[in-house]
Amino acid sequence: MLAIGRLLRRVLDGLYLAGGVLAAISLVGILVVIVLQMAARWSGVIFPGSAAYAGYCMAASSFLALAYALNNGAHIRVTLILGTLGSARRWGETWCFGIGTLIATYFAWYAVKAVYWSHKLKDVSQDQDATPLWIPQAWMAAGAILFAIALADHFLRVMVYGTHGIEAEILDDNPQE
Repeated sequence: MLAIGRLLRRVLDGLYLAGGVLAAISLVGILVVIVLQMAARWSGVIFPGSAAYAGYCMAASSFLALAYALNNGAHIRVTLILGTLGSARRWGETWCFGIGTLIATYFAWYAVKAVYWSHKLKDVSQDQDATPLWIPQAWMAAGAILFAIALADHFLRVMVYGTHGIEAEILDDNPQE
């Protein structure tokens, strides 16, 4: 049973890392689009939809990085309030992760639903690129799902082990190792 738990931990941490890597690739995608847009302007060539492509990469990078950022303590959390709870901190974290999990799951559900309907209705971007919207929406939905999984993971860790396992923030007065 312990080996399964370690394997699951490695798989989840690997998923969070993969989301972070894909987010970084999306940021590089923004750079590439901007450089191509500049080159197109200098050469007089038209690059239709470049702003939309940069926006798609920005949305992908934002959502795909959520789980990785949470797992590495980069999210702004309510540690100031939680630190004042003393021995009740575990219950405060349980409540926060529980509410966060519910909200993120709700959002992920509707993000997936938006992808489904955009694909079914053949919805396309209103910009010059006319990209099928389900493609960039799918990256957003994937990031939302990954974030919901990360919140549920940390919620269950607080419930079972009493600690969330998030690496301590630099300014955290009560780091939980």
